[in-house]
Amino acid sequence: MHRILVLDDIAQEGIDLLEATEGIEYEIRTKLKGEELRQSLNEFDAAILRSGVTITPESLEGNTRLRALVRAGVGTDNIDKPAATRRGIVVMNTPAGNTVSTAEHTFAMLLAMSRNIAVANQSLVEGRWDRKKFMGTQVAGKTLGIVGMGRIGREVASRAQAFDMDVVAFDPFLTDDQAESLKVRRVATVDEMLPQIDYLTVHTPLTPETRGLIGMEQLKKVKPGLRIINVARGGIYDAEAMVEGLKSGKLGGVALDVYENEPCTDSPLFGMPGVVCTPHLGASTEEAQTQVAVEGIHLLLSYLRTGEIRHSVNVASLDPKTLAELRGHLNVAHRLGLFLSQLHGGGIDHARLTFRGEVSSKDTRVLNNAFCAGLLERVVEDANVINSEMLLRERGIELTCERVGDKGAFTSSITAEVSGNGKTVQAGAAILGHDMPRLILVNGYRLESFLDGKLLVFVHKDVPGIIGRVGTTFGSHGVNIAQMAVGREGNAPGGAAIGVLSLDGEVPTAALDDLLAIDAITECQVIDMPGAGQLPSWLS
Repeated sequence: MHRILVLDDIAQEGIDLLEATEGIEYEIRTKLKGEELRQSLNEFDAAILRSGVTITPESLEGNTRLRALVRAGVGTDNIDKPAATRRGIVVMNTPAGNTVSTAEHTFAMLLAMSRNIAVANQSLVEGRWDRKKFMGTQVAGKTLGIVGMGRIGREVASRAQAFDMDVVAFDPFLTDDQAESLKVRRVATVDEMLPQIDYLTVHTPLTPETRGLIGMEQLKKVKPGLRIINVARGGIYDAEAMVEGLKSGKLGGVALDVYENEPCTDSPLFGMPGVVCTPHLGASTEEAQTQVAVEGIHLLLSYLRTGEIRHSVNVASLDPKTLAELRGHLNVAHRLGLFLSQLHGGGIDHARLTFRGEVSSKDTRVLNNAFCAGLLERVVEDANVINSEMLLRERGIELTCERVGDKGAFTSSITAEVSGNGKTVQAGAAILGHDMPRLILVNGYRLESFLDGKLLVFVHKDVPGIIGRVGTTFGSHGVNIAQMAVGREGNAPGGAAIGVLSLDGEVPTAALDDLLAIDAITECQVIDMPGAGQLPSWLS
């Protein structure tokens, strides 16, 4: 008999499914926290929750029973995934259930802001007839910028087009061909779109790259009167910048459904002219709540009865023996994906993997996913060894794989190539010893470099003095070089070459400028990799 705990109010259809399933006991215990939550979680095999409960490491302290957590919704910010992973608890979500509802709410907020719906209604409630005071703006003919072209971003784009809006889109994995098929105009950076758009909406996770996406510096670049919407994650827009933008007229309006700290009942934005806010209602429709409840219960039932794991955000569906055999290669594949995503820069539409030597005889499907997880890590929330290949293909990126039995220079190696928008980059990696990933190939140049920490890749002519000048440049900026690897074209000096530095600490922009000022250096790029021995949560 499996026991399931319902931690938040979910749609009755989900409860009915539990009621009708043999071999299942369930209890509904809402608004739990602290010690009461910790003890309750240890009484059940699985639990389903929404956003009303926060699962912290303390919530799971001493837990020896819980096997699965399902978030009835997309975001899993309220679940400490590393803590769950350490306890052997699978964390799953329901990514598709609230897509339409969130897209609709985005457009509802856009229209409410444009036509002053909230304040006009309040004026009537207070007994005033202020027609002239609430002059609005039509959206037809305006340009909407969308950051993040996943499921929700694409649904928003189609609705904007139905309202006769032009759509400009940014997504690191959106190619020109995909943009053309979606009838949107692709830009290479968010800053590029800012002077062109009348409205901006974001549909991305909150990551170091998206936090403060609109800040004080961006206000200098926006088209005056820009109206911004956020139904994704609080913190993507800087609160102080929004206030300043409204006061200065740089922003014509702000519509928010999410906040950095929730519940949020006190904000300098509340009550400001041009602002409309709602209390995180993006997925609050009867249809969405029914879908995520039913989907969430099905996820739990399948896992408890058959061991099937779908939409996992923290662990791999691997038995311990297979995981032990592939752990080092999973780490290498993940690091290759992360390395190439940064080396290429975005607009990827094809990825190719080649497994050589002993690893080619293994079940490489999970290695494909580990590579995809690295490739997507900086732009897709919770990409992992379970869902990453699906997410990659959903974005229109083709993945092909090849196995080669010949060992070459290493017992096993993995080579990857990604391309798109006229650019192709390549890298190869292998394991030295038991668990030391090493970069062995970059864009056709053979070398041997660390594959962890802060790396700098630079392309140069193979002429005397380059290594010394590079070292002197970093020394003048107080940056220590831990290791240097160089690969050159052919055996004769004077041709093209590539260098990879492993650096201690951050790299100042001025240091990069000084490197590029060296005649023989044509390109340089900083690559951020996980530290030595650091594994992604789904592998650790």
